[in-house]
Amino acid sequence: MRKIIYLFAATTLGLAACTGGNKGYTVTGTVEGAVNGDTVFLQERANRQFNKLDTAVIADGTFAFKGVQDSTVNRYITYVKGDKQLIMDFFLENGKINVKLGKEDDSATGTLSNDAYQEFRTKINVINNKENAIYESMSDTTLTDKQKEAKIKEMDALEKDMLAVIKTSIEKNISNTVGVFLLNQYNYYMEYTEIEPLLAKVPANFLKNENILHLKELIKTAKATAVGQKFVDIEMLTPEGKPIKLSDYAGKGKVVLVDFWASWCGPCRQEMPNLVSAYAKYKNKGFEIVGVSLDKDGESWKGGIKQLNITWPQMSDLKYWDSEGSKLYAIRSIPHTVLIDKDGTILAHSLRGEELLAKLTELLK
Repeated sequence: MRKIIYLFAATTLGLAACTGGNKGYTVTGTVEGAVNGDTVFLQERANRQFNKLDTAVIADGTFAFKGVQDSTVNRYITYVKGDKQLIMDFFLENGKINVKLGKEDDSATGTLSNDAYQEFRTKINVINNKENAIYESMSDTTLTDKQKEAKIKEMDALEKDMLAVIKTSIEKNISNTVGVFLLNQYNYYMEYTEIEPLLAKVPANFLKNENILHLKELIKTAKATAVGQKFVDIEMLTPEGKPIKLSDYAGKGKVVLVDFWASWCGPCRQEMPNLVSAYAKYKNKGFEIVGVSLDKDGESWKGGIKQLNITWPQMSDLKYWDSEGSKLYAIRSIPHTVLIDKDGTILAHSLRGEELLAKLTELLK
């Protein structure tokens, strides 16, 4: 994980929580570098598009939005002038909300949800700033290999700190709007075994939320394809358009690695030389790989196979993240591997690099 940015996570949770009254909200704030007469927008984000809900004009250095909310919802304050664009998300709920919008420093405080979210935001920003400083320092061409290695270790430590902040913030707030929002935004950094107990604490008014229901379905699927379970069959097409099944290879006396990947996936391409090496070493010793591609363009898929020297069986339905294969195994990120024993029992998930080679050496002595 490199530099988690909370503002533009893959999906946005449509939150609805009782605000305990209809006294209304007042959102007042300042914008760094703005002048009187400039415009600020209150927006929602749906289907990856921003929609303007209200407009405010800066006067005496401040802007204000007023209204009444029946529920707490995640919204955005945006400012655009020429090539300058500032944006931040916050929780719109009844009460007095104070906003500071800036390039490096922004905040939203004054209500319970916003104070809790700002605590999370501040901690994340501190870690992000440290990461940015290390990134910049690594461009120094005079660094020795030892110094570079030390900086990489610093980055790894910061990423662990980032994960700890995310998990702690979710656990701390899971009984309120902010915790449910963060769970939706960052669940892909957590194991399903970590998510399940959190879902049990989600407030009743969120239980029918489509994102929470989706997470519950993912956990159900993950359990069906967990270590110790029999593999679930996948049926798709080869690059040549011929039908192919995972069961054509798995459960037939060979150790099989199912590799979920895509030609557009940078980390997948980086990992592929390790798989090519493992395949060359063990393919004549009872080892097979079956690639399941999340590509959406057939030519790109075929091009990736050729460029990456992939010689093992491949399948895809070219449905991108709607891939039926990925749904059957509750895949949330790629590359992802599933190792299946000779009898069809799932042995491990997410083995890569040296860890995969060590396991294959153990199984195929």
